Amino acid sequence: MTMLRSVGLALSLFAATVVPSLARAAADPYLWLESVDGKRSVDWIQAHNKVSLHALSESPAFAAMNTRFREILDSKAKIPQVTKHGDLYYNFWRDAEHQRGIWRRTTLDEYRKAEPRWETVLDVDSLAKAENENWFWSNASVLPTDSTRALVSLSRGGADATVAREFDLVSKTFPKDGFALPESKSDIGWIDRDHVFVGLAMDSTTMTTSGYARVVVEWTRGTPLASATKVYEDGKDDVYAAAGHDFSPGFERDLVTHGISFYSNEVFLRRDGKLVKIPKPDDADAATWGPWLLLQLRTDWTAGDHTYKAGSLVATKLDDFVAGGHAIDVLFEPAERTSLDRFVPTRNAVLIQTLDNVRGRVSIARFEGDQWKVSPMTGLADMSAIHVNAVDDRTSDAFWLQVSNFLTPASSFLCNAVGGTPERMKQNPSFFDASHSVITQHEAVSKDGTRIPYFEVAPRDLALDGNAPTLLTGYGGFEVPILPYYDGIDGSGWIARGGVFVVANIRGGGEFGPRWHQAAMKQNRPRAYEDFIAVAEDLVHRKVTNPKRLGCTGGSNGGLLVGNVLTLRPDLFGAVVCQSPLLDMHRYHKLLAGASWMSEYGDPDDPKEWEFIRTFSPYENVKKDAAYPPVLFTSSMRDDRVHPGHARKMVAKMEAQGHDVLYYENTEGGHGGAANNKEEAFQSALTYTFLWKKLSARAGTPPAGTKPAASAGKSGAATAATPNGAHH
Repeated sequence: MTMLRSVGLALSLFAATVVPSLARAAADPYLWLESVDGKRSVDWIQAHNKVSLHALSESPAFAAMNTRFREILDSKAKIPQVTKHGDLYYNFWRDAEHQRGIWRRTTLDEYRKAEPRWETVLDVDSLAKAENENWFWSNASVLPTDSTRALVSLSRGGADATVAREFDLVSKTFPKDGFALPESKSDIGWIDRDHVFVGLAMDSTTMTTSGYARVVVEWTRGTPLASATKVYEDGKDDVYAAAGHDFSPGFERDLVTHGISFYSNEVFLRRDGKLVKIPKPDDADAATWGPWLLLQLRTDWTAGDHTYKAGSLVATKLDDFVAGGHAIDVLFEPAERTSLDRFVPTRNAVLIQTLDNVRGRVSIARFEGDQWKVSPMTGLADMSAIHVNAVDDRTSDAFWLQVSNFLTPASSFLCNAVGGTPERMKQNPSFFDASHSVITQHEAVSKDGTRIPYFEVAPRDLALDGNAPTLLTGYGGFEVPILPYYDGIDGSGWIARGGVFVVANIRGGGEFGPRWHQAAMKQNRPRAYEDFIAVAEDLVHRKVTNPKRLGCTGGSNGGLLVGNVLTLRPDLFGAVVCQSPLLDMHRYHKLLAGASWMSEYGDPDDPKEWEFIRTFSPYENVKKDAAYPPVLFTSSMRDDRVHPGHARKMVAKMEAQGHDVLYYENTEGGHGGAANNKEEAFQSALTYTFLWKKLSARAGTPPAGTKPAASAGKSGAATAATPNGAHH
């Protein structure tokens, strides 16, 4: 299977757009903080890190959390997630002895054991030391046809930009004649042993304005990259260009993608050196699989005499469809509270992972005789996240199924799409005592009357007296759903200590499919913030907490979310943690990958769009005379996706206005903020130290005076789940 992504008149136009834009940029006194590693910026960062570390890291509570979080992340009892290549199962692993990590492999029989015997393939710690480079693992792509060669990608400091090198899986060395790419955001993928596709993003001649590949070439082993055959070239203002090879047995093919925007693309079959367009909707995600074309629709689509509903998964024979045929079958159609999460083909089936009111479900679709048959998997746990992955979609119908929720560690099962009993393979350990907690699901009513679901994890005997330290989080963007997940750090750092943990499933995300996402795009972006505020108000209304005890946290687009609720409703929160955020929406499209997100937020250089964008630009809207709660901002110098200048400039502006802010910036870690377990534990301990300090009457002390909880409350909890309620 190959998936295709979904990153006189002239003078007056110049005056209306460019001149105001330049004027606003010139008026920004903190523009110098956009210099990623300039001396003035670095001095500023170091000074702020010193203040933040003094305020947060010099306490027994911090030390205890840091130690515990490190133990959780370094635990050798965690499930080693594996990917099958040939007859062996590969895993990338980090622990206390392997901070950068090892790539290792074993057999299925060994993997079934409690303590498998592993063979190390590549030790990144040793490689970094030998080459005196700050290497961190990114990914590896193994040649499917013989599984003896891989394309290994490594990054410096955890950035998105990587160095790619061919690796011999037999000798466990980098061959001298192997394919190799210098550091960039280029893509590389196998065609066969001696040929690869490369999406070039080396410099201004090969990159889009978003910083992604614009030129695709076919590169032959032993020849210079400069002489590679050009396959396709995008326009500079497109988001990306890509190519891939479908290794489906008997249906091998090359495909080229023209990434028009973040949510639209054209896909071409490459036949005899020519590109043949697949006539799909531009905003539909596509996958080829054997003779089939699978389409995940974002908008209603009329083909032939039938209209297919947005959010549906449909299948058609690829060659017939390209020739003009309209024989299309529906494998999934959404309802009001159900949606397609993702789909995963095996050799003879399609696994359809769906959400039912944000609870995981799985169905299996098979083409039998002359029709598709779709059957739901039964016995799956409620109030849980369900994740499926094919073991080897070229040769097998085996697949991995993983189940978890906020209170139940993940269990992993080996299943078969054509029948048989699931085999329980692994289970993560419990990292915190969840026996006194319960999961409930509630709904808040947003400003426009839309019902917004949210999950709440709280003590069983929580007193509804409005006094519980409560942490609210969300995302609300890019059609990404936030599902019930088990996290040992959130659990031990907040839930087990008596805090209430809440996840808001706001619009902009993918919880209810593309309509839920599109309801908060561009000019409708404020709907996401109104939804989050509605959940916060509902928690206060239900007397779970009060504004002085209610905190919120979010990262990336979620950082933009909490940045906006900070400026819109500072009275509603007692503390805010804003991580790797977008905040300056006037300049976001000029920084790193920002241009690729204009289909989500809008174009600030268009005066009409800037009028609505400025309403959700926290950097524009923060005010000196407002009473804001304390805020902790975090970022990474090696984040080459969301520029650290967003957080830096917001901190500088708020400080100048006299507000209570702290800032911590890691020197590595990329967009995730931490490049290894040690850094992740440290930053998590900073976060939870800050939150307990600001939201609890006695820092780090669970709330006292609990009593049996009342009934569902005015919002009405839909269902409750205990730690033992999640099972296969």
